[in-house]
Amino acid sequence: MSSRRARSSTSPPTSCAPTSPTSPRRACATRAAPPWQRPTPPSPAPPEFRKSLDDPHLQGLAKFWAQTALDHGVDLTDPGGFDDFKQDLDAGRVHYDQDILDHLTQARLLGAELDLAEERAPLQPPIALPPAPDLTTAAVGSRTVRRLTALAAWAGKDGRPVTDLGTMPATDGDPDLLLAWAKRVRLVRVAKGRVHAVAKAAPLLRDPEALWQRAFDALPELGRAITGRTDGAPFTLFFDELLPDLLNTLYGMDDMPVARLEETVWLTCREYEDYFAGDRRASSTLLRRRLGDDLARTFDVLADLGAVELSRGPADELYLADLDHEAQELPPESVERLRTRLAEPDLLLARLTPLGQRAVRARLLAEGRDAPLIGELAAAGPAELLGVLTQHYPPYDAAAELHGWLAQPGHGIEPLLEAVRRCPFRTRAGAMLNVLAEALPDGRALLHGLRRDPVLGPAALTYLVDVGELDPSAIGQDEHLLLAAENFLTLLELGGPQTLIEQLKAMAGREAYELVAAVLDAGHHDTVGLEEIRALVAEPLRTTHHRPLRLIPGTGPGTPRTKRHRR
Repeated sequence: MSSRRARSSTSPPTSCAPTSPTSPRRACATRAAPPWQRPTPPSPAPPEFRKSLDDPHLQGLAKFWAQTALDHGVDLTDPGGFDDFKQDLDAGRVHYDQDILDHLTQARLLGAELDLAEERAPLQPPIALPPAPDLTTAAVGSRTVRRLTALAAWAGKDGRPVTDLGTMPATDGDPDLLLAWAKRVRLVRVAKGRVHAVAKAAPLLRDPEALWQRAFDALPELGRAITGRTDGAPFTLFFDELLPDLLNTLYGMDDMPVARLEETVWLTCREYEDYFAGDRRASSTLLRRRLGDDLARTFDVLADLGAVELSRGPADELYLADLDHEAQELPPESVERLRTRLAEPDLLLARLTPLGQRAVRARLLAEGRDAPLIGELAAAGPAELLGVLTQHYPPYDAAAELHGWLAQPGHGIEPLLEAVRRCPFRTRAGAMLNVLAEALPDGRALLHGLRRDPVLGPAALTYLVDVGELDPSAIGQDEHLLLAAENFLTLLELGGPQTLIEQLKAMAGREAYELVAAVLDAGHHDTVGLEEIRALVAEPLRTTHHRPLRLIPGTGPGTPRTKRHRR
């Protein structure tokens, strides 16, 4: 089965989920007649930034202060309004977020991109889970659950000699690991060389699903028992950190080559150089072989528990294509090694089972992470639904969630469109409308019908032109200007006024002011945004390109020098 889900943002240390390249968003369409529309407009921003529209860290400094002024009721169209705001600011009467300002200032000084990826946990893809009875059945069928139950029954209240553990009925796994696991789950205790069942564990033994969850939760503490190593290998020493990262990487993904995981785990382990003895180059082959064995054993244990499903076959092309993606951070030698390994036809592949998905999701939620579940938005409001789908759901899952929402009594398309109309941010509104266009079977036809909508028309036009559904030469002057207004407002939100000014100059040169003036009169419904463009963009362009020539009397060209200085 192909891997249809890919992560966004950054991944944990051992994450190797592929990233998909994004195509740049197209700027406003142009017509040939006016001189300012002849150059091809630069692309305002890649669509991935639409998700970050409401993040104040992604503003420029000018946008930060303009937004702060607006938040304090300052009329930016009033020439003296901003001056009064500056006086209040200097007097300490204006409240603003100093942490955000410090971040923006530092980014400006260092020339750094406004990227907080290192401070944020990666977004998790939405998953679907089977009905609860199916999960209970899966827990009952877990080999590890059966072995743990058999061990407790065999030990009994009176206990059994530890030396007899290998003769326990139904023991087809590692008895030492089984005993360590049972002790960690508190099913048994060892005293004076005998294994005793813990009386208080009786209710847990009668509930296979709860026992499965308890066994899963105990896994990170079983590194030495699973690998059987006592030589201080990094994978064993840091098992409690590496295992959750491995499971996070598998979360929401289809069959993943274990070789891909092994490569990133290897790079992580190599960071702990102090734990390697002897010459690194000489021991590299041996260490890699040991790591491969340890990782394979770990996945066997996970498979016996029923947390992962193992299979063999070729790697999905997605994992090979990911090696060529500019965002991947593997060193060249790792890339070449993976190219060879991923080309093999009989690789070990792993995916989380539904039980594994549910358990990892529970842990993510306990850590305060966002882990959406398909179907959980059925009762959400229209704006909440579209907002979550826009930020967290890939197209396939967004369609499933949207169809489930529409199937609920009283739900329909019009409340969703109204939610887009009420959204004050152009980039977010456009992204919400795009979700409908991509997720609904007749989505593009819907947007064609919205071209004349006084609020949704500009965003609908932008989408239709972006995807090639609408030829720019087929739309009239009025729609061209509305399209330009939508793109200018979007760029103002994303990059601030200076970025918009720079792109207008690149697009139209000395006619930039005339272009923005025409756009301001296009009739776009976002009057607040247009006033921002008028004050923060149009006015600076007007004063720059239309400054009158002022000469001191008597100093004009051709005036005799003696005449200029005559009193």
